[in-house]
Parts: sequence; C-alpha cells; structure tokens
Amino acid sequence: MSQLEIRPLRKLSAEFTVPGDKSISHRGIMLGGIAHGTTRIRGFLPGEDCLSTLHAFQALGCRVDRVAPDEVVMEGRNGHLLAPAEPIDCGNSGTTMRLLAGMVAGQPFTTRLFGDASLSRRPMARIAEPLRLFGAEIECEGTGDRPPLTIRGQQLKAITFKSKVASAQVKSCVLLAALQAQGKTDFSEPSLSRDHTERLLPAFGATFRKEKNHLIMHGPQRLEGTDLEVPGDFSSGAFWIVLAAGLPGSKLTLRRLGLNPTRTALLSALLRMGAGIVEKVEEPLPEPIGTVYVEGGSELRATTVGGREIPALIDEIPILAAAAALAKGITEIREAEELRHKESDRLAVMAKNLRLFGVPVEERPDGLAIEGGRSLVGAEVESHGDHRIAMSCAILGLLAKGKTLVKDTDCIETSYPGFAKQIALLQELGR
Repeated sequence: MSQLEIRPLRKLSAEFTVPGDKSISHRGIMLGGIAHGTTRIRGFLPGEDCLSTLHAFQALGCRVDRVAPDEVVMEGRNGHLLAPAEPIDCGNSGTTMRLLAGMVAGQPFTTRLFGDASLSRRPMARIAEPLRLFGAEIECEGTGDRPPLTIRGQQLKAITFKSKVASAQVKSCVLLAALQAQGKTDFSEPSLSRDHTERLLPAFGATFRKEKNHLIMHGPQRLEGTDLEVPGDFSSGAFWIVLAAGLPGSKLTLRRLGLNPTRTALLSALLRMGAGIVEKVEEPLPEPIGTVYVEGGSELRATTVGGREIPALIDEIPILAAAAALAKGITEIREAEELRHKESDRLAVMAKNLRLFGVPVEERPDGLAIEGGRSLVGAEVESHGDHRIAMSCAILGLLAKGKTLVKDTDCIETSYPGFAKQIALLQELGR
C-alpha cells in the first residue's frame, strides 16, 4: 500500500497543465465505440478509471490502438457491439458501469458488469429504473440494488423519464440508451447536471433538442467517428487552484484547462471566499478550454454552498472543504448527501481527516460546517481508497505545519496519474 509524505510548501510560482478530463475521456471512448468509422482522441486520460472503459470496449469488439499514452485511435462498431466473452470489470469506475449499462441495454446479448469492493457498494437503482422502462432486463445482484449488474439487452422503446436527482451519470445512461431506442425519449432532471454528453453528441453527428430542463431525442441514430481534443480536467486543476488560493504570495497559471460552466462552480465559491482568480476561455466548442490564473494574497473568508450549486461542485467538495479549513469563519456545505455514496462516504471521511489537521468540523446528514482560519497541523490520515480524499489531504499537508502522511494513495491513479510527481516538483521549486 503506497503513501505520500508531505512537507509544507514555502512558496508557489508555477505554470503547467493537468492530465485530460476524465469525464470527457470516458465519453469519447463510448461514443467512438458505437460510431461508424474512426475516432481519434487526443489528451485521453490514462488513469485507471478511463482505462476500465477502454478495456470494456475492447471486450465489446472495438479495435483500439494506444498510439501514445494520451492518444487513442479506435474503430467503432457502427452501433453493433459484440457480446463479451466474459464479465466486464469496471474497476473503481461508477461512470464506466452506469454509462456502459445504458449502451449495452440496447444490444442483443447479455452483459455482466462488476467492479471492486468500493464500486460494489454504490447504488444502481437510479439507472436500473429508466433502463427497465426502456424494456431492458436489469438484475442488480448486490443487496439494495448494488452491483454486480446483469443486463439482458433488448430492442428498446423510447420513454419519458423525470429523474429525481440531478446526475450526469443518470442523464448520460438514458441518452446512450435513447440513441438505440425506437421513438422520442424525453428526459428531465430537477437542475442542470454536468453536460459533457450533450456537448459531445453533436460532435459525433447526433441530434436532439433542449426545452428548458428537458432533453428530447428521437432514435435510433447513427454516430460518425470524429477527432476529439480532451482539455485538462478541471477537477484535477481544482487541487492546485485551492493550494495557490490558500498560500500567500503564490502565483499559478493552469493552461488548456476545461472550463465547462457545469463543472466550475468551485471558482465561484472561491471568489466569494476572496480568492484572487481570473479565468479566460480561449476555445469555446465543443468543450470550453482556457487558462486559469490564481494569486494567493488576501485571507480567505467563509461561505455557504448548497442547492443548485452542488451538481456543478460535487466532485470538488472535498477540496472545497480543504479551502474552508483556511477560511476565517464557518463554511457550511449543504444538500450534499450524494457524497455519502461515492468511493467513500466523503462527508464522514473529510470531517474525520480535517479534525486530525486541527480543524473543528460538525458533520451533518447532508453536509459539513467547517470552522476555518486556524493554523493547520500536520497529520497522519487515511484516504479510505478514495482518490479525491487522498489528494485533498495532500494539499492540506502542503499548507500545514510539520509532516503529513497520507496513507493508501494507490487510488490516485484512477484519476490523476503523475499527481505525486507534481507535488515533488512543486516542493523542489518552492524551497
């Protein structure tokens, strides 16, 4: 089991890029896999989660060539995937399992999807419900509608579905099934979740329309392969943005970063907290790409996040909690109970780890109240196998007095290969 030993960072003056966006890399492989012709993906994230999706589509009959660590060329199956010879291992990736379920639901064969212990604890009823309405047969073998999943694909019929949660994974699962379904599918959600799938579908030739909070798609549709440039992952950049915002005198420039507005609510929260941040979009379509400049100067102050802000902030809440530990006053995170069903119970784990760093925290059913502004002390903390917890605690360690030890950090490879090397480089530059 690996671990990171962190020493405090004295100064930060850097300019760099972060690895490719995980969500876009997943979707590029999936859409390219069912498209007609060749798809080339540049900036692909070679993390374990995205490799789970890549291997899944190889198992479903797609030819995939890794021409470089971050560049993939694949031949799509023109909507006709092949039955896998054995169950498909989704690893730790909920995105792989939930989106792939929507895709194989319309294929004329049976697919079994399984994952590691963490993924096997994550609920799947939210995708099983709409897929059953489409006409697919879904069996959740775990207790409480949890994995493994057995999916017996059928000829799908279009549905009208109103999701109870704003979830990009539920929405994407439904849209991938709707591509194969006969008739008009009408999907709606209580508020806008991340919209990577809607942005990428037209790049592959798909058509649909938006009406307020509804997405309406007529199927079946044929996709065409394309060239796709993947921007840097905002969720990976978020760790360095908080580090720079919390370190007086720091200067940070992140280039070619994904700036999709359904992903960047962290910037709004940090601006409210008094952080010195400027973002500049340089390429708007299909995914906004640009530069973020951060200067650490004035003292951060507490804020409140909740409601419609949460879907665009959900993956960044652990690192926002780290920012809250630096901010004077009590920061409240509300309506974020979804975090209890991620790779770990992120509310409980962050509350426990923040206390080890000397931060008073009140854990609530749907969030946290964090009293910030005190000096952080180095701590020995557990990641609980959760990559975002591990990286958030590493950032806290860079801002704390004394040595910090983050245990069980192999999980970081799921989303940010090279994270430990980047810390080592910054510490070398910051001496």
